[in-house]
Amino acid sequence: MYTVIKRMEVSAAHSLSLGYPSKCTSLHGHNWIITVHCRSRVLNADGMVVDFTRIKEAIQSHLDHQNLNDLLPFNPTAENIARWVCEQVPHCFRVEVQESANNLVVYEKDE
Repeated sequence: MYTVIKRMEVSAAHSLSLGYPSKCTSLHGHNWIITVHCRSRVLNADGMVVDFTRIKEAIQSHLDHQNLNDLLPFNPTAENIARWVCEQVPHCFRVEVQESANNLVVYEKDE
């Protein structure tokens, strides 16, 4: 089994739609640390699970310096962002989204 791990930083803003009063309903930003985990039993024709550049293009190039509410079709919680990231990258099975030093979300695909 081969595992590829790509870590990247994304600066982005969002506001959350919540069922309770919270300062997070106001537009604010984070320097998100997103870690993508991909794995495969076999390598592709280029000898890779997935190219690191492909991961960066699919995620960082898409989200960096954006208002996530304008870009994503869901409430941009860290949990929802983690699931979305996992769906964008081939062979991805786990994503970590850290929005601050003390707040980390992990999404893992059911296999």
